[in-house]
Amino acid sequence: MTKTLLAAATLALALGSAHALPDAQFEPAFELFTQASAGQGSPEAAAQAFAALHAQEPANPVLLAYQGAATAMQARGTLLPWKKMGYAEDGLALLDKALALLAARHATPLQHGTPGTLEVKFTAASTFLAVPGFMNRRERGQKLLDEVLASPLLAQAPLAFRGSVWMAAADAAARSDQPAQARRWLDQVVHAQAPQAARAQTRLKELAP
Repeated sequence: MTKTLLAAATLALALGSAHALPDAQFEPAFELFTQASAGQGSPEAAAQAFAALHAQEPANPVLLAYQGAATAMQARGTLLPWKKMGYAEDGLALLDKALALLAARHATPLQHGTPGTLEVKFTAASTFLAVPGFMNRRERGQKLLDEVLASPLLAQAPLAFRGSVWMAAADAAARSDQPAQARRWLDQVVHAQAPQAARAQTRLKELAP
């Protein structure tokens, strides 16, 4: 192979591969996101952190998805209707872009050992299911969640991620008046001894027939 062909092949491989950030860079931003999701931190700080990371790795859809979810989350912190809509719409647009970026190469783990395809779809699903119904995202959010649950890649994901997916599935089932299905997902969290097991046990007591 000539040097020119070798260089072209190397470039093609680089462009076709998924780029992950080292955990030392990713985890602080993810912690900000986790705190904001629990109402104990600033969504703006999380959005800014992921925007900065995405600027470093624009080919990484996971970073864009978390930026979008954190941006949409900022709608909770303002009473001004036009600001609420602005944050929500901007966040949803970023999530749509992240979903559009997904390709076969993102089936491999990108951040904290989780397949990128699943993390992007689950982050989008969680946000779509949380926004007001008039934004018409619930159906797509449920579809994305169902895709994550049905994916054979889910077995490869860390237990903490799987636990989050099962908890979301239980919440969705409960909202749809399917308590038996919700209990099945919660039982799976408990039996797997996922980090969310204590919370799942509390929810099981609440859903007890």
